[in-house]
Amino acid sequence: MSVMLKKTLIILILLLSISYHSDAQFEGYCIADEQTPEDELVAAMKWACGNGADCRLIEEKQPCYLPNTPKDHASYAFNSYYQNMKHKGGSCYFNAAAVLTALNPSKKTSFNT
Repeated sequence: MSVMLKKTLIILILLLSISYHSDAQFEGYCIADEQTPEDELVAAMKWACGNGADCRLIEEKQPCYLPNTPKDHASYAFNSYYQNMKHKGGSCYFNAAAVLTALNPSKKTSFNT
């Protein structure tokens, strides 16, 4: 292997390594799948809340209680679980009740300004 080819490969490896570990990489949020029936969302949310999600903020009279819908509460619980447990092998699956998104679900965006 020529010296020039070796240098090129080393540079490519370094560039790939830098881009892979950059702050601009995909930041995932785990939310409820809109197509999942409410009873399945509630069951999955209860599991998440009992297995690593911090669900205190979606309890009544807490800051994230509203909107009080199964989809919104499940999204909160799923994302809390995912953020707390993803580095320990936790996933965003919940029996197919959840999906990953790059959009931060806590930031409401309006195009009607």
